[in-house]
Amino acid sequence: MLEAEQAGRSYVKSRHAAELMARIGRTHRSVEFKHMNISAVLEELGHPTIRGYKPKPNYQRTILDAIERYLSSRPVTLWRPEAVELAEPGGLFVEPPPPLQPARDRPKELERLVRKFDAGERDFRNRQLGKAGERAVFEFEQHRLRAEDRPDLARKVRWVAEEDGDGAGYDIRSFDRSGRERLLEVKTTLGGRTTPFYLTRNECALADERADAFRLLRLYSFAREPRMFELEPPLADAVRLSPHTYQASFA
Repeated sequence: MLEAEQAGRSYVKSRHAAELMARIGRTHRSVEFKHMNISAVLEELGHPTIRGYKPKPNYQRTILDAIERYLSSRPVTLWRPEAVELAEPGGLFVEPPPPLQPARDRPKELERLVRKFDAGERDFRNRQLGKAGERAVFEFEQHRLRAEDRPDLARKVRWVAEEDGDGAGYDIRSFDRSGRERLLEVKTTLGGRTTPFYLTRNECALADERADAFRLLRLYSFAREPRMFELEPPLADAVRLSPHTYQASFA
């Protein structure tokens, strides 16, 4: 079902459930609950979840083993870039950022699975996904400024990462209605709103140096119904930052 959703194919959920019930001899309620367990694990892994199956975290270890086998052999986050072309430049749904939650300990089996299917690294390496998200924000900012009666500023919006390459510490140079600079770093995922993401040292440094202008735009559920929220420095007040990689040198 999830593969069909990611590929934009239609399917009948009740038919799928009926086939499972006939195959394994379980009730409809049991099948529904197992699917909600699967959604809970996929959410922890930063993967898209099946529509209509609200995550239920009370799952057994056998679910983790089954999901690991499945994801190892058949990734479900494949997507078609043309499937996420926004209908209009202002088509991103903008919402407030999620609140920072207290740190929690995961069961060691789940923690191992989260490390194996690292959502932040997956999205960081997916340049095609990153570029699609940047394009969406670039067009959104132009549309926003025109809607605010600032077509002059809309014409000045630059897709810096596309024109000059990476390394500036941000992807898009835009403005607010008064003309103040907005340096936008875009992070895009196919997963949910709390999916972890990577920040480079350069991006963190710019967030500290240009806290007045730097903004991190988080796009999520990008292949399904793209949504976005904005984070302002200091980023440590909005997300939990932890070192992930180390540079090794001989001097």
